[in-house]
Amino acid sequence: MKPTLALRLGQQLRMTPQLQQAIKLLQLSTLDLQQEIQEALDSNLMLEEIDDSHDDVKDETSQLEPPTISADENANAEVDPVKADDSDPQTTEEPVETHNSEIDGDLVSDTSEELTSEVLTDDLPIDSVWEDIYDQLPIGSGATNYNNEDDTDFASRNSSGETIHSHLMEQINLLNLTDQDLFIAHHLVDGLDEEGMLELDLLEILESAPPQWGLELDQIEAVLHLIQHLDPLGIAAANLQECLLIQLKALPESTPMKNNAIVIVSEYITNLASRDFTLLSKKAHLTETELQAVIKLIQSLNPKPGADYMARDVQYVIPDVMVRKINGRWTVELNPTINPRIRLNPEYSALIKRSDNSPDQHYLKDQMQEAKWFIKSLQQRNDTLLRVATKIVEVQRGFLEQGEEAMKPLVLNDIAEEVGLHESTISRVTTQKYMDTPLGVFELKYFFSSHVSTNTGGEVSSTAIRALIKRLIADESGRKPLSDSKIANLLSQKNIKVARRTIAKYRESLMIPPSNERKQLV
Repeated sequence: MKPTLALRLGQQLRMTPQLQQAIKLLQLSTLDLQQEIQEALDSNLMLEEIDDSHDDVKDETSQLEPPTISADENANAEVDPVKADDSDPQTTEEPVETHNSEIDGDLVSDTSEELTSEVLTDDLPIDSVWEDIYDQLPIGSGATNYNNEDDTDFASRNSSGETIHSHLMEQINLLNLTDQDLFIAHHLVDGLDEEGMLELDLLEILESAPPQWGLELDQIEAVLHLIQHLDPLGIAAANLQECLLIQLKALPESTPMKNNAIVIVSEYITNLASRDFTLLSKKAHLTETELQAVIKLIQSLNPKPGADYMARDVQYVIPDVMVRKINGRWTVELNPTINPRIRLNPEYSALIKRSDNSPDQHYLKDQMQEAKWFIKSLQQRNDTLLRVATKIVEVQRGFLEQGEEAMKPLVLNDIAEEVGLHESTISRVTTQKYMDTPLGVFELKYFFSSHVSTNTGGEVSSTAIRALIKRLIADESGRKPLSDSKIANLLSQKNIKVARRTIAKYRESLMIPPSNERKQLV
């Protein structure tokens, strides 16, 4: 081995910090973007939020008409972050900084000197005490009370809610049980799942009890029987069959078809689950009308007593884009509440002196440059999101006017070619971004779907096919539900070629059971 000189030709991808920041902001969701903006406001002294009193900036709006871009506007058009990766870093020039009153802000004079002694009058009370003012207010009135009937107290908004365990223990504590029975009741309540079914074996309670108590299995079963008849009725059952039987036996004796329902649940629940009504009618010796009344009674029961007390975390979606029809034209605009508008602090900007090379001046200049990069990346993100959303609405105009059945097939590459961006950029800008439409709030990814060919050579969106399947099943006869093969034949009559297994896949994605489980007695 010896040192030699060699000439190699290669390509290397380099991403500037500005480009990395633009890509990062582009793929953030609404909540992540708000957190990122807040962190930037806290860390960079040059950034400040635009006050509403000085807010004279109009919201960005875009309509479905194709924008007319002149040659000058096209020269300053947005650069796709991904396409910018392919550019030679050696030929990149520093952009010319232009003054923007919205970003740079205007120098605000100090208003502290305007407050003089002439403003203060002798009418202001200076000897007031706290009790003179707040003793006159009713209880509950204060700075946080806005007399809004919809407002609730802080505890109710942030409490976890009542659980099935706490609900049962409140009732058990009122029964004046012995220490042994209370020990058994605690173990039984702890052995419930979220639906209220008992997952604990009774022998485990017997083994965990102190030996000197001399507990027996009959005593544990007696406490279990007591808990099963608390509210909600049928709690702590071993299975669905036992849960239904407890509720049926607790009904008044005058309830029509009560005894027949008990027989069917205790002996023929398997046939009831498979909806084999013919065999069920023969075994139970019931007519069709009687069987229909029995099934109606069973359906009125609660198969999951503990489900009403399950903890549900409600998650609200804040739309990034809002679509409205104004004067017969669909208008797309950004949600002005998703992120605060920020600018450069005019007072700190005025402290920068170009001829000064002190450490403080270097720090201020670095903060200024980072702030400008951040604001530019934020504006670029909003502009890209607005352009993509506008093009999506333009393509899916039929969905907004007619519903899911009018959805057109659309892929990321179609929008990328229309707006002149890279496909990966479209993927980033449509992930975790939501659009508020008259039909509801949808993720931007929802408007993209694969296509299925038709007999005439056209294409149909898979979302539209799902909507057709859902409508066909909703209109079917309860006695003879449509099978997957029959649905495929019906779609074939509409020139839509879909295989039976594809119908089954779409039906399962819609959480629709097969035909044998949809059969009903009408």
